[in-house]
Amino acid sequence: MDTIFLLEDDEAMCRGIALALADPRRKVVSAGTLKEGREILAAGDFRLAVLDVNLPDGSGLELLQESKGLRPDLPVILLTANDMEIDQVTGLEAGADDYITKPFSLAVLRARVNAQLRRRDSDRREVWEAGPFRFDFARMDYRREGRPVDLSKTEQRLLRALVENQGHVVPREALLDRVWTEGAEFVEENALSVTVKRLRDKLEENPSQPQWLRTVYGIGYVWGALLREGSK
Repeated sequence: MDTIFLLEDDEAMCRGIALALADPRRKVVSAGTLKEGREILAAGDFRLAVLDVNLPDGSGLELLQESKGLRPDLPVILLTANDMEIDQVTGLEAGADDYITKPFSLAVLRARVNAQLRRRDSDRREVWEAGPFRFDFARMDYRREGRPVDLSKTEQRLLRALVENQGHVVPREALLDRVWTEGAEFVEENALSVTVKRLRDKLEENPSQPQWLRTVYGIGYVWGALLREGSK
């Protein structure tokens, strides 16, 4: 179940927003002060945060900056009575993903929340994390143990083709079709083997005994777990 964090000091508005956003697959956890919100947000696993800016003990902008520092991927929507352009700019520059001024329609707020969640789902499909690796295919940011790995365009396409089929053997022919698709009429016979070697050299701790990019002899390659005897 998805969980949304709501920070709103007006109790009646807080209840209304929570009812508007909740459904059988989603729940809302709320707070009314900056202090309470800081504790709840730090302890929970939230998919999105809706933060009121004007609070009795401070500003939601403080929590926005703190949350983006800890979880930059957490979508944040700001709610405020301030409709001046400078306030909107301040919120967006602080890292807000959207900004809604009061009064607002609950239907509009729900639509904005749904849009942010859909966007995050789309972004997550572009990011792959396992073991020591984090591959962000959208941003072309590839890391092992937090350190960047520089990959060529061909290596990136090969990596993605394998990662998207993790645990499944991808035949050599399929990889050739997938990786070399930019109008090349002829691909040298050893092009795939050379690219696999380069990718292993950059990603594997011991390229001569690969733990991730494995060869399935006579068939192709697999990313991840050994699927059958004779794989390497």
